[in-house]
Amino acid sequence: MAADPHQEEGAARRTAPGLDFRALFDATPAPYLILDPELRIVEVNGAYLAATLTERRAILGRPIFEVFPDNPADPAADGVRNLARSLRTVLATGRRDTMAMQRYDIPAGTDGAFVERYWCPVNTPVLDGTGAITHIIHRVEDVTEFVRLHSAGQRQQRVAAEQQQRAERMAGELIARSREVQAANQRLTQANEALTAAGAALREQQEAKDRFIATLSHELRNPLAALQAAGELLALDSPAGHPALAVLQRQITHMVRMTDDLLDATRALAGRLQLVRERLDLRDVVTTAAEDIRPEYARTRRTLLVTVPAEPVPVEGDRVRLAQLTANLLGNGCKYTRPDGTVALVLETEAGHALLTVRDDGIGFAPATADALFEAFVRAAPAADTTTGGLGLGLPIVRGVAELHGGTVRADSGGPGSGACFRVRLPLASPAPPPARGSGEPDAAAHRPPLRVLVIEDNADLATAYRTLLARRGDRVTVCHTGGAGLAAARAAPFDLVLSDLALPDMHGHDLARRLRAALPADRTRLVAVSGFSQEADRERSARAGFDAHLAKPLTLTALDRLLARWAADASPWPQGRC
Repeated sequence: MAADPHQEEGAARRTAPGLDFRALFDATPAPYLILDPELRIVEVNGAYLAATLTERRAILGRPIFEVFPDNPADPAADGVRNLARSLRTVLATGRRDTMAMQRYDIPAGTDGAFVERYWCPVNTPVLDGTGAITHIIHRVEDVTEFVRLHSAGQRQQRVAAEQQQRAERMAGELIARSREVQAANQRLTQANEALTAAGAALREQQEAKDRFIATLSHELRNPLAALQAAGELLALDSPAGHPALAVLQRQITHMVRMTDDLLDATRALAGRLQLVRERLDLRDVVTTAAEDIRPEYARTRRTLLVTVPAEPVPVEGDRVRLAQLTANLLGNGCKYTRPDGTVALVLETEAGHALLTVRDDGIGFAPATADALFEAFVRAAPAADTTTGGLGLGLPIVRGVAELHGGTVRADSGGPGSGACFRVRLPLASPAPPPARGSGEPDAAAHRPPLRVLVIEDNADLATAYRTLLARRGDRVTVCHTGGAGLAAARAAPFDLVLSDLALPDMHGHDLARRLRAALPADRTRLVAVSGFSQEADRERSARAGFDAHLAKPLTLTALDRLLARWAADASPWPQGRC
């Protein structure tokens, strides 16, 4: 029969008076657990209780695997199986068994939670005098922290290895990329050289185009100026006013404005057109534009219907540009409506806006292309009349004019074959009546004294028209066709006003101005450049050459009288009139 450990402990105390083996066992720093051959817990020291988070009274007398079961949350848990095998080996052989490091989670609290633990166990048998096993000493060492540090070190090593591999891959990629960049730089250098050459060629073409357009515009302005002057002469000879004169004047004005746009086409497409604003009744603009285009409708067998309200539709805008907007919409309707088709123009007011609608029963367009119609050079479909053409600039100009007036334009269609509708919204002007003269300037033509005028112009028709118009106003006019003749005339007799073209056959007008300014008193003679070149840079060059003003061809009496009236309103004593 196995000896009772408590009796042996008593014997030990008797044989070694003053030595408390229980206290020594409990104070041992290594965790110990004593099992009987039935694997029930018979004793435990404090280190074991601390390591396993247990209490003595809760585990003594209970089977070890009941107190320390496997963690049910860990499907791979094998702590019970491994410990049981070791303990059976000790019972079977009577020899110590040292186990490999084990993961054996321990219960923590009463909520069923487990704490991860790693142990190094040693199971040692206790034999009696006959060699029978009376107890098994189960000693463990908690190596959890070591395992965690080791795992962390392994992770760091893996991370370091991965970073090293990544760095090596990046180095390889950088080398490959650097080669690609070098090759790309070479290609870019070649492309830049080609682009530079192309840019130079493009600039040359652009400059040639600008020179061509400027020259064409100048050449167009001379006949337009003659037509303008002839129209004014006809108006003077026909006080009652012939209906054809109004048409002639409107169309000349349109041609002049289009010639201005020709000088700077990008200005029209980029919305930088300059407006000459005035208070006007949009009904007059719309009906006039419709009447001007009605003969084209009759010629091509289209019907044009115009509806305007009985009350005025006041807007602040440019009469010519708004007429151009209307004409472009009506021209577009005529072009894309089949013979015997109908285009209806309706002007009305709505919520503080004028609403101009042009609707046709023509070929229509896909709704998805509505916005694209207002882009430059875009045409939705071939025109209904294949004999008509166009550059696709009409609708972009409509949008530009509408937006410059603070308005919008929109296109709608139900699809091909269902016709099209264009709606322009413009803000109405305030109801206050306009001033008697919108410019606020004095009456330009009234009561000015007659002047001595020298006209230097190589275009004979234009020079004759200027002479006749000014003479009708009471001015004494001398005409010269070359710069040299004009300079000689200016030196021979005093003049109040010199109107000089710039593109003269024998010298440039700027050279003539410098010579005239040196020969004539500045307080007695005003020099005015009259030229087909009328951009801001041209005006600046004229001012530097000595001209007092720069007027664009075709010169109208209204523009000249306005300039003279402004000078007369200044403090300067000029002009006094010396005829």
